[in-house]
Amino acid sequence: MKSGRPFDRLVAALMLAVALICLRGAFLAAGPGDLGGGETMVRATPIPEDTVSFLRVAVYLVAALVLGFGAWRRWRGASRPTATQAPVFGRDASPVQAGRPRRMHVLDVLVAVIVVGVVFDHFVPIGARVPAGDDERLPVEAPTETAAPPSATSTETSPAGQDAAAAAEQGAAGPEEREQTVEEAAPGSAPSPGAPAADTLPPRTTALPAQPAPMPSHADGHRDAVVWLSVSPDGGLLLSASTDRAIKLWDMDTASLRRELGTHKEMARQALFMPDGVHALTAGDDGEIVLRTLAEGAVVHVFAADALGAANKIAISPDGRVAVSGHRSGGVVVWDIENRRVRHVMTGHAWPVVSVALSPDGRRAVSGSIDGVLKLWDIDAGHQARDWLGHERGAYGAAFTADGLRLVTGSGDFSIKLWDVEAGTEIRRFDGHSGTVYALVLSADERRILSGSLDGTARIWDVDTGREIAQFADGGGPVYAVAFAADGSVLTGNRSGAIKAWPPDGKGAKTLFPPARE
Repeated sequence: MKSGRPFDRLVAALMLAVALICLRGAFLAAGPGDLGGGETMVRATPIPEDTVSFLRVAVYLVAALVLGFGAWRRWRGASRPTATQAPVFGRDASPVQAGRPRRMHVLDVLVAVIVVGVVFDHFVPIGARVPAGDDERLPVEAPTETAAPPSATSTETSPAGQDAAAAAEQGAAGPEEREQTVEEAAPGSAPSPGAPAADTLPPRTTALPAQPAPMPSHADGHRDAVVWLSVSPDGGLLLSASTDRAIKLWDMDTASLRRELGTHKEMARQALFMPDGVHALTAGDDGEIVLRTLAEGAVVHVFAADALGAANKIAISPDGRVAVSGHRSGGVVVWDIENRRVRHVMTGHAWPVVSVALSPDGRRAVSGSIDGVLKLWDIDAGHQARDWLGHERGAYGAAFTADGLRLVTGSGDFSIKLWDVEAGTEIRRFDGHSGTVYALVLSADERRILSGSLDGTARIWDVDTGREIAQFADGGGPVYAVAFAADGSVLTGNRSGAIKAWPPDGKGAKTLFPPARE
């Protein structure tokens, strides 16, 4: 009989070393997540952070216990003499070495699984971690936690520093560098869900000296997708916003560029005429809402909410005193335009806000997020009045009727819906689009709805019957922006950067403002 097994002792030592590594892993998993160098990490997983940390600690501790026990059994077995079995037949039968007990085989397999798991977790951690701040590039798969809102107090500081859809449903593509599904992001961004953290900086407002925007050297169009169109109340001017970051002011009478009003630091989302006829309010992915003069393009004031993420949509009260912005973080901000301050920061959406609308009396707002949830807000009090699941997918467009009692929304579920705002109930559904309904607007008489979709069409609907009246399509790709011109014609903006005008019957479109020359 031989005593001692050097190989088993070596294996026991290795198992003990791996057990110590597991204990170290449990200690690190129980820590705050700092990976060294001051770089705090967040986890790319829908599982809550506390749950992930607990599971990792538990798994590592169990693994260390099993490995420690296995190492002890190995070492103990290696120190004993090797046993033999008795001859099976007759006295001439040869002794046969005893095999390893079955439980030792099971232990060996378990140890192997643990070692593989430790190695795998070293390279692909449970709840894979990414640098904080890069989480905005992760696909949005499920709502995340809602944190407390930042303070709504306005501070005067130095100047700092949506969703038109990125990819069409069923294969229609958005702006070239943004090939994502509609529910993941709007053109130019991959939004991350979750309300703003309580310790983020509050929104701020900044008065700037008038700096006129430079006049264009030639009548140049947009260089990327047009994601917003807005016609002035008198019908003579048109504002456009684009993923090329530019805001442009067009003369509808002469079909020419009046001026470039300026640019945002990131893609421009929206541009609205102020009721005074002198200013415009614009919003972009830089989180800034900028008040500009129409005559010169001068920046008058910056309402900054960059800590809340991109300003995906804005709405202005009829008297121009209040504006509401919806942000990528899920936050909704009420701005006092007249007094240049923040009135309220309202949280509750778990996903990015991609549509907002203000009631005609300026006292209520509706916001929609990319999980299809609609929220009605009391903007005087700064709290939520009610919410409901309006769509199966993102609610990308919203508009109140003039009486404030009804609401129209468009969605990633391809539908348009008319709602009773007081009851939160559906009055009518408009079906026909085969892609996300990203943009919509009501006609002045409120008898028609104009919608733009990622299926490459714009359509007019009869509000009373739900019937489709006309369809506009030229094969130019997803329609990101729509508007009614003063003469009743339809204006559309698409991926190419062109702005087109269509007669009400949908036939014979013309390019009103072509894209930039290469």
